[in-house]
Amino acid sequence: MTHAPDSPAPRPAGARRGRPPSNTLSRARILDAAQAVLEGEGPEALTLRRLGADLGSNHTAVLRYFSGKDDILLGLAERLIAEAVDGFEPGPAWRDTLTGLARRVRRACLAHPALAVLVASRVSRRDAEFRGADLVIGALREAGFGPEEAARSYRALVDVALAMSSFEAASAVLGGAEREGDRMAWQREYLAASPQRFPHLAAVAPFLARADEDDQFEFVMDLLLNAVEARAGQGE
Repeated sequence: MTHAPDSPAPRPAGARRGRPPSNTLSRARILDAAQAVLEGEGPEALTLRRLGADLGSNHTAVLRYFSGKDDILLGLAERLIAEAVDGFEPGPAWRDTLTGLARRVRRACLAHPALAVLVASRVSRRDAEFRGADLVIGALREAGFGPEEAARSYRALVDVALAMSSFEAASAVLGGAEREGDRMAWQREYLAASPQRFPHLAAVAPFLARADEDDQFEFVMDLLLNAVEARAGQGE
């Protein structure tokens, strides 16, 4: 007896219906499901039981691929970094490399704000993170830093880029009314600040209203890279 090519193959005798077998799981599928829950419903909804249900498997099967929820979060942190460094090549000069990487980190965080808020501060200790570290440290060595100063500068650059990006991501996951209220505060309450009580603030308030997130990120990274450049070649 034959069956049409597009129809399901006959089920072997005794085969169970319902959930697919746990061997259909993979690290990538589990991370896909975890990211979907996190971005759709928030970190509180992300549990092993929920992942098992979404994957059509017993939640204990997830533990064959990850040691626990925290290991899954580290896997998601790795994904975020991988998105930032995937396909990246160093620029023609060390400063171009560091600027380009910082912008990529920010772009990845803003593409997945709920994920960034949760995992941007984590140390994933996996290949994508190692590649990012190698690129940054290589650029710093090109700038003239010795090993110790390159290590210190690497930590500072990465922490600032991730801190700014995750701070912006935290704003992105706020409700629309709260986010708009915070954004408009620069153009309303700050502009209306009393010159008698807050003379210095009132003097610069119009400029505070003009600065946006793009401008602030570029400005801070430029300040930091200027400091790095000033220290380059000074020795350990």
